[in-house]
This record gives sequence, structure tokens and C-alpha cells, in this order.
Amino acid sequence: MRRSSTDESTYHRSPSLDSKDYSFPNGTFRRYSSMYGGQFGAASNSFFGFHTNPGPKATKAKYTSPKGNKYVVFYLDLSFIFLLELKRCSMAHNCLQCIKYLMFVFNLLFWLGGCGILGVGIWLAVTQGNFATLSSSFPSLSAANLLIVTGTFVMIIGFVGCIGAIKENKCLLLSFFIMLLIIFLLELTVVILFFVYTDKIDKYAQRDLKKGLHLYGTDGNIGLTNAWSIIQTDFRCCGVSNYTDWFEVYNTTRVPDSCCLEFSENCGLHSPGTWWKAPCYETVKIWLQENLLAVGIFGLCTAMVQILGLTFAMTMYCQVVKADTYCA
Repeated sequence: MRRSSTDESTYHRSPSLDSKDYSFPNGTFRRYSSMYGGQFGAASNSFFGFHTNPGPKATKAKYTSPKGNKYVVFYLDLSFIFLLELKRCSMAHNCLQCIKYLMFVFNLLFWLGGCGILGVGIWLAVTQGNFATLSSSFPSLSAANLLIVTGTFVMIIGFVGCIGAIKENKCLLLSFFIMLLIIFLLELTVVILFFVYTDKIDKYAQRDLKKGLHLYGTDGNIGLTNAWSIIQTDFRCCGVSNYTDWFEVYNTTRVPDSCCLEFSENCGLHSPGTWWKAPCYETVKIWLQENLLAVGIFGLCTAMVQILGLTFAMTMYCQVVKADTYCA
């Protein structure tokens, strides 16, 4: 027997796709939706998490986002930006630490080198007096004094660099950079002036060295005496431009004993055939020209060390400024 459609039953036919009426029987959907906490109602457009197409009236209605969603998006954006800035600060901090310790080691070696130069200068000043004082116009321009002054400056600069690096102090780093830059520019200026005025420097140096010969062997000039004795013995030369330069000093045909081919007491009173004939100024100049490569390498290494120090100082200074700006 065919069941009448008017009979009440708990079972109902599912709507077909061709059906124009998509509504569920009254109370059925409400009963199932109440089982899930009332999340889905008869007027809702989602069924168990799946969205359904809105009806004609719903499409005409204006969509309104749930209240508070815009604040969640805003907080997520802030969190993302905060994480990016935190990562940037972490990378800057790691880079700063690397440069910090590199600069500290560099300046520590710089400072130790200054200590060594200062020690050698003090030793020469104590044991040899004004060693290598060849100029009569500048008696204080000796090898010992030059080493002492150079070692002192290197120690001061290295100390400032070490403290500035380990403390990450912007003032000390900038001071280190400025002092090292001034020294580098002074050295560069001296080298340029030397090559520009080479002829004038040669003439002035020979004239001044000849004046210094008159101080040879006198009281209070042991440094000059030792310097000339060592130069004439090691380079096998005599006088500035000729061995006759000594004749004006002694007012007779005589040279120091260091000019003799075979050293002996008062050998400088013998005939000129037993003396060195080469001029010391030209001999030393030729020696420098022959060793120009070694001199150039030494000068280039010195310049590279200074440029490296300038680079470390300015890089670390910029990193400290950036760290203060981003991570303040």
C-alpha cells in the first residue's frame, strides 16, 4: 500500500537538485543544529562548516564583518613587524660582536707593537745616547727619539682603539678614527713632498751632514760619533761626498779610524791608499734603491694596517649607531 504524503513520519525525502524548494521541514534542521551548540540555525548560510549559496534576498543585503576582526588583523601585523625588527636587531648585534672582537685583537696587536718600538727606543737612548743623530740642525732628531715618539703615539692610539672596541663607545671609536686618519694623511703628505722636492732635499741633506761632521768626536755628541763610525764601517765608505770632507774637520790630511780598510789605532793618519774612497751619501742612497722593493713593501704594509684600522673603526661606529637606533 502506498504511504500517504500527509502521514506524519520521522523520515522525510531529501530535496532533489531540481527541486525549487530547498527548505527543510519545519523543526528538523533546528533540531540537528541544536545538537552542535546552536551554531547553525535555519537562517544560517552554512551547514556543518560548509557554506551554502545565499538566497536572492541575502545577496542584496550588505555584508558586515564580525566586530573585532579588524583588531585581530592589526595585532597580527604588529606582531609580524615586531618579529622582523627583532630579527634585524639580532643580526645587527651579531655583526657588531664580530667586528668588536676583530677590532679589539687588531688594536691589541697595535698596542703591543707600540710597546716594542718604545722599548727599543728607550734602550737605544740609555745605552747609545742620541744614536744616529747625523744632523747638526736637528740634534734631537735621533733614531732613539724617533722610536720613542713613534712608540708612544702607537701605544696611545692602540689603547684608545681597544677601550673603544670593548666598551662600544662611540666617542672613543670616533677619536681613534680621527687620530689614525690624521697620521695617515701626514705620512701621505710627507711621501708626496719627498718625491716632489727630491733634488732640493738631496742638496740640503748633504750640506747639513757636512756640518754635522764637525761635531764628530766632541763631548756630548757620542750618538753622532757612533752613528758615523757604524755607517762608514758597514757601508765601507768615508765622508759625505768624499773622504776629503774630513780634511776640513781635522784641518789636516786625516780621517777617522772607521774609514780604514783594516781597522787599527790611528790608522786614519796613514796614507789615503788605506782608506775607503766611496762617498757615504751616495753609497747609502744606492743601497736604498737596491732595496726599494723591501722599503716599498714595508710602506705598503704600514698603509694597509692603517687603512684596516680606519675601516674597522668606522664600521664599528656605524654598527653601534644602528644598534642604538633600531634596538633602543
